[in-house]
Amino acid sequence: MITARSAARPASPVRKLAYLSLGSNLGDREANLKAAIERVHSLGTLQAVSSFYETEPVEFTAQPWFLNCAVELETEQTPKQLLSAILQIEEELGRRRLATQPKGPRTLDIDIILYDESIIHTTELTVPHPSMHERGFVLEPLAEIAADAWHPVLKKTVRELRDALAPGAAVRRISRT
Repeated sequence: MITARSAARPASPVRKLAYLSLGSNLGDREANLKAAIERVHSLGTLQAVSSFYETEPVEFTAQPWFLNCAVELETEQTPKQLLSAILQIEEELGRRRLATQPKGPRTLDIDIILYDESIIHTTELTVPHPSMHERGFVLEPLAEIAADAWHPVLKKTVRELRDALAPGAAVRRISRT
């Protein structure tokens, strides 16, 4: 039975799990990641933060090595809202996007890797991240905090994707956060 009182009560917000990959290879990389994690916390509830991993650059290799980590965030934000918020965090922490070097050195890079088991393909955002299954710097930290997270397109867990990686760029854990 719906009463006038219960009908007026707003529906509780839907909370989703988002997995983000963070990286930095300019300036104080560790401080950049810690500042980003603090700001990401304002977007929901941090469920887990991986260790920091030092990783060799891929694709555009003539740049400093990265420091990477992954976070699990429970959020009420839609994927579009989350993307907008993380782009703002990147900018606030000194990220300058250069069309001439989209994979070049950067103070901060935050990618949405998974958003629950959603499949999203828009001009602004593709989730699951289209290259996550090829990147040790994403999969190693993510496997630490969410080994059983499901890739809804490839139908594999993060652990299975990590274990299937061909040898490639170096990824080594350097510290627990």
